[in-house]
This record gives sequence, C-alpha cells and structure tokens, in this order.
Amino acid sequence: MRPTPLAASFRDPSGHVYDIDGRILRTITERAAPDYAFVRQSGLFDRLVSRGWCIAATEVEPAAFGLDMAPVVRAVEHPRLPFVSYPYEWPFALLKAAALHHLDVHLEALDAGVTLSDASAYNIQFIGPRPVFIDLLSFRRYREGEFWLGHRQFCEQFLNPLLLQALFGVPHNAWFRGALEGIPTPDLARLLRWHHKLSWRMLAHVALPARFQAWADARQSAGETPGGRSRRMPLPGYRGMLRQLRRWIAGLEPAGGARSIWEDYERTQGYDDEERARKTRFVADFVSAIRPAMLWDLGCNAGAYAELALQSGAGHVVGFDSDQGALARAYRRALEKDLRFLPLVLDGANPSPDQGWNAQERPGLHSRGPADAVLALAFAHHLAFGRNLPLAQVVAWIVRLAPRGVIEFVEKSDPTVRRMLRLREDVFDDYGERTFAEALSGVARIVRSETVSATGRRLYWYDRAGDSG
Repeated sequence: MRPTPLAASFRDPSGHVYDIDGRILRTITERAAPDYAFVRQSGLFDRLVSRGWCIAATEVEPAAFGLDMAPVVRAVEHPRLPFVSYPYEWPFALLKAAALHHLDVHLEALDAGVTLSDASAYNIQFIGPRPVFIDLLSFRRYREGEFWLGHRQFCEQFLNPLLLQALFGVPHNAWFRGALEGIPTPDLARLLRWHHKLSWRMLAHVALPARFQAWADARQSAGETPGGRSRRMPLPGYRGMLRQLRRWIAGLEPAGGARSIWEDYERTQGYDDEERARKTRFVADFVSAIRPAMLWDLGCNAGAYAELALQSGAGHVVGFDSDQGALARAYRRALEKDLRFLPLVLDGANPSPDQGWNAQERPGLHSRGPADAVLALAFAHHLAFGRNLPLAQVVAWIVRLAPRGVIEFVEKSDPTVRRMLRLREDVFDDYGERTFAEALSGVARIVRSETVSATGRRLYWYDRAGDSG
C-alpha cells in the first residue's frame, strides 16, 4: 500500500508531506522540480536554515520510503517539530512574530531572485517561541515585474487578525478558528471607523482592496468576467511594499494592552514563601523523575512552572491559557530566557477540535497528543466553578491528555474560589477533595499527594501507565 499524505498536505500539486514511521518526508513533483533546484542552487535555502529561519531538508531517495510514484521526482526529509500549532491558537505576540518572520523570509528570498508562491500563516510553526518557515515548496524563482500574488492571503491570515485586536481590542482566536482561511478583508473593512480610513496604510491594505473585491464579486455575480491587464510591480516596489508592511506590523500592539484577569496570579496566588517552595519541590521532583520529552502546562499563566519544568528535565513545554495578558508575559519570558516553551491560547471547556476538510485538515488538541506529562496547577477548579463542569469529568479529561501528571486540588474554602463564587449561587454540592480523589483513582494510580498551603491546596501526582517512573 502506498503511503498516505498528511491530511493538511493534500492541496499543493508541487508535493505532499508524509509521516512514515515517525519520519517527516516531503515529495517534490515534476512541476516543482525546476524551482526547487533553482532555490537550492541560489544558496538561499542553506542561509535560511543556518539562521534557524527555515526548517532543514535533507534529500533522500523516494523509493526508500515507497514514494517513487509519478509525478514524484525527488524527496526530502525534515526534522520532526516538537508540536504543531495553528494561528487560531497563537496569542497576539506569536501571530505578530509569525507575520514579521514571513516578511523577513520573503525579503531575503527576493534578494536571491526568489519569491513565495503564497502567504499562508500555516506555513509558519514555532520551536519554543521562535518562528520557523516550514513550506519548502512555497519558494520559487522570481519573475521580473510580477505582483505579490500572496498579498490578499497575507492580509487575511496575518494583518487583519492583528488589526482586529490592535484597533478594537478583540482577540482574533475565535474568529480565525471559525474561519480557517483568516478574516476576510471586506469583513474587517466594515468595522472600520472613518478616522481609520485616514491612514494610507489602511486604505492600501484594507479599505481599497475590500472595495475592489466587492466590485469584482458583483461583476462575477452578474455573469461578467472582470477584465483589465495583469498587474505588474517593479522589484523595488515589491520590496518596498513588504518593508512598509513590516514597519506597520512591528508597531502594532493590542488596544489597551492585552486583556487580562489573571496576569498577576503568580504574585497574588496566596502562597507564602514556604508554601511556594513546597509546591516548587513537588513539581520539580515529578518532572525530574519522569523527564518528559513533551510536557503540557494547563493554565500556564506567565510560565513560571513551565520554566521550572524545563530546568528540571523536560525537553519541551507547551503552555495553555485563556488569559491574553498572562500569555503575553509568558511569551516574553520564553523569548528573553530562550526557553523551549510555547504559550498558546486554550479554552479548557472548548479546546481546538479536529476541523477543516474532512474534519482532519487541522487536528484538534487531543489528536496532537498525548503529551508525555501534564501539569494542571490551579486549573481544574476554574473549569468546575467557572464553566459548571462536573469535577470528575474535568479530572478524567486532564488524565486523558498524558499518562502522567500533577493536578492541583483547590478547596471550596480557598480565597480564590470564594472570589469566584461571590456573585453566584453555590450549586456545586459534589465538589470536594473526596470526589476529586475518587475520580482520579478511577482513571489512574495516585503516586503521591501533598498539601502545600494553609488553605488546603493539595497536589496529586498520578500515573495512568501503572508505574511511577
């Protein structure tokens, strides 16, 4: 049986990506081979790889992997990424970093006589907080005078989502997740106030393209074919357009700062120094014993325990939180300390599902797991009280994410929980440590537990695999 390409790799006639026995292979078809050879010979690809801007690609024999089928003529092997994430999971800072990276790669390519055939945000991934370009076959020879054909896609998948938060303070994540190709320019244009349109940048990249698109759609609906000569752009103008966009995006920030409820939680979580040290020792002991290659940190906040996990022997940490301000701080921590830590947006009650074509193109959170280990510190009670989820179901969901982990139980009498219940009726009769312990024992073995605060916060180390090592 011939290998099957990855579900996200069916669109490109230039080649497909395969996962064969854990190895990531990319085929190159006859139509893409000349451009691929030109890019290799230009030295561009080697320069980008040496800087860490582009994922490496080592040539292999297609027949060695059963990929010797027409029209495949060549194949390369890529290193496996620690974790695949999507633009709708990126906080503002990561989407901005990805946009700038895409522009930097494109500008470097133009200097080598190469351009990019598209501008998909899905062509960027992250290793820790650092963006890396992953689509080798997007590179092709530049043709004198050609226009940037990826402009609309870049705007809809990078610029428009960033502007949504920069202008209106609305995070892009839910909209992008519901519209996987990004935010259409006409939709964003409808939100603009008159003063936004005084900016020539807004006119050039949002307002006028939206009007032109509406005109073209109207003509097509009337059965007409929009005519006109194909657009041409001299190379200096092409470069200038990319550089102008880069300057604009580099200056964008969320309106009013990133929205945050729990941004200062690390300082205000109610632990004294001794209690914090006790919790830190417990987590460090767990990670040191397990030494997971991949750890997921649920409710990572600003990343203090993700950093601790890396110091204690974790290979990579992916953190998840719903608080945009906390994630902004987590990203700064990862960047400044060069941590193998990727902070992502997650609504624990509504995690990313399998979606896209055939409900397989963009795998959901569960499909990209399980992780080797999970931390759920001060997390479960937020789902139980904030989202009315049964505690036993929350525990079972967390345990399904990784065979080993640490879950923190927080008593109803805890000050944080009391604040959460201040303005609502307490209908959580089944919430309690006995319920928690019974639920955890039903799906895993409790290796160790310890009360770490005077308010009764207790850490549980579980092992779903049946051993503690």
